Formats: sequence, structure tokens, C-alpha cells
Amino acid sequence: MRTLYTTPVLAYPASGGPSLRVKNSIIALDKVSELHVVARLPLDSIGGINAQEFYERHCQSFSFSPSAYAPEPNRGSNYAWTRIISRKKDGLLTRDSAFILRCVREHSIDIAWCGFGNISFGLIRALKHEEPTLKVVCDTDSVWSRFILRELPYEHSLRRKRQIYKAGKKKEREERKWVNLADVTTAVSEVDAAYYRDLAKEPNRIKIFSNVVDLDAYARPPARDCSHLKPFIYLAGTFWPNSPMHKAARWVIERVLPIVQERIPNVHLVILGSGSVEALSGITALNIAIVGNVRTVLPYLCQADVSIVPLFFESGTRFKILEAGACGIPVVSTTLGAEGIPVTHGKDIMIADTPTEFARAIESIIEDKEYAREIADNLRKLVQTKYGIETLQKEAQEIIRFLS
Repeated sequence: MRTLYTTPVLAYPASGGPSLRVKNSIIALDKVSELHVVARLPLDSIGGINAQEFYERHCQSFSFSPSAYAPEPNRGSNYAWTRIISRKKDGLLTRDSAFILRCVREHSIDIAWCGFGNISFGLIRALKHEEPTLKVVCDTDSVWSRFILRELPYEHSLRRKRQIYKAGKKKEREERKWVNLADVTTAVSEVDAAYYRDLAKEPNRIKIFSNVVDLDAYARPPARDCSHLKPFIYLAGTFWPNSPMHKAARWVIERVLPIVQERIPNVHLVILGSGSVEALSGITALNIAIVGNVRTVLPYLCQADVSIVPLFFESGTRFKILEAGACGIPVVSTTLGAEGIPVTHGKDIMIADTPTEFARAIESIIEDKEYAREIADNLRKLVQTKYGIETLQKEAQEIIRFLS
């Protein structure tokens, strides 16, 4: 089968959940099909010529759609989504779909696989309108309406609540349309799949396509001396104002860290990720290091005493947990932070939802090295068994088999 994978999110080196998902999807699809890739963002945005050469090694052809050459909007932590919105305004969506369909005909493509399909509904609709017989996969990394609406209980402004509700309901309507338009909609977990199946007239068109990690990439982490930060708590993600990570970091800084410091005064909190410096610019505490965006998180993650996932609204499955497991680092998460991953509290992860419980879980891991090693080893076994590239390859094979 010949597959064309098109994506508005792409980077190399891949750092952070969105770019990791795309990179691993391309690697898996290349193993089970004749793969062609169309990037919908500029060369310098994906990492330059080194990135292009990397992805060219994992496909038969690599090209850029018209929107990749368009004047760029202001950059920021929400850059990819900004490009999606700008496309709709200047007609680039139509030009992108026409370009992709030319590639489909040129390479006799059987399947158009839309990475990050939950922000590409317009493209999916255009492709199916122009080529109704083309098999189209809407590949989702989360249930986006849940991502939006789950913020409601944590927002106090009535105006902002109305904006959230309106945006979430609009996305729900899109989700209902695309699950019945696309030939397959993918979900990263059974939790997300159950939601999509409830919307679908043909539930068997909902397939699992998991978030996974390339375990080989974590075997030899780059060296960095973090001894001056020990012991330290690791927190990574993508930040923008009022984002899940922004509010999660504030919760840890204001309500969790002071409790931990009472028992472990020399503890440090290290925060990494795009937009983190801007979102947390007012934080000046000496025991909090805000590193910002980095080429790779591994030098920090692999030396952390504990990795935390303090999320209260989000959707999908967390690469933060999978990466920590691959590196053998114990994890403390909220219940929602671990959603969709079959972890067990006290066995391969610590689950806590209140500031005191979260702080006590962190303390138990830092103070009890044997216990920390035990749950970290169990999490590593889970990731190795269920969340390697081989899993994604098998799931891709099943989707292609279903479509053929």
C-alpha cells in the first residue's frame, strides 16, 4: 500500500509530545507501507536541512505544501496552531489540498494519512470532496474538545468560561463530522477511542494508534552535570497563557513545592519546555530553575530524582510518562495526567490529586531510593512491553489492512 502522510507539526530533533508523535508515526508507517511525506510548515521550522535529510531517510519522497512557503505569522509556543488558522484566512487550505491531491495521483497513493487530524478537519473535508474514493485517515493525538472543555472547572472568569464553552462545543461538532467522513479516525488510547466510537455511525472505523517512544533514542542520553540541582523534581511541557502546563506549574510552585521544602529544604524544581520562560517570568525563587526550550530534555530527565505530571485538564496520553519510563525515572502524576496509560498506583507510578498527597508522593520517592528504583523499573517494563515503535508498527499495519 502507498501512504501519503501530511502534517502541520514536524521537527527534528523531536522534543515534546506533538513532534515525537509525528516522528514515530513516520518511522512506523515507513516500515509497513511505501511512504510519502508532505510537510505543511517551512524548512527552518522543522529543524533545517538536517531535519529534512532525517525524514527523507524514512520515506520515498518528501515535499513541502504551498502553505510552507507562505509569509509566516508571528512565532510563539502556539506556532503550529497559528499557521493552521492563518491558512484558513488566505486560501492556503485550498492550495494545500490541491497540492496533496497532485501527489496522490503522481504516486498512485492509496491512503492519505492526516497527522494531527483534529486540527485539520478543513483539509480532510477538502480531500474527500475532491476525491471521494481516496481513503483518508484522521490521526488524532487527543480528544480536542475534551482538551478545551476540561478547563471550565479551573477558570473563574465568566467571560473566559463562555469562550471555552463555545470553542469546545464547536470542536465537538467537528469531531462528530470527521469520524463519519474519514475512513479511519485514530485514537491514542481506549479512553479516547470510546469517545469517538460513540460519535461514529460505524464504530469499527475507530482504530488505536498509540503514542509511543523509540526506546533506542533513550539508551545513551547526552551528558550534562546537574549535580548542583540535586535532588531535583523534573517538570516539562509546552506553555502558553492559561495552558494546562502553565496552570499545572503554578499549582506545583505555589501549593506543592512549599510542602516538600518543609521536609527536604534543598530540593530543586527544574522546568523545561517551549514558552516556559515567558509563562513563568515572575518566578525568581533560587530553588526553581526555568530552563525554557531545549534541543533535548534527556540530559535533565535522566538525572532527575522524580518526574511529575501535575495536569488537571488535558486529553490524550502523556509522553512525559513514557519518556520517564524509558529513562528509568519514577513518576508522580495526577489521575488525569496518567489517563489512557494502564499504570497502577504504588506499582509503576504514584497517583495524587491534592497538594499534600502530591508532595508526600514526591518525598517518598526522593527519600526511599529502593522504592523509587522499584516503581521506575516497573514503569520501564510497561513502556518496553506496550509503548515501543513495534507497537505502533503493528497498529499501523492493522489500519492499512482494514482500509485495503
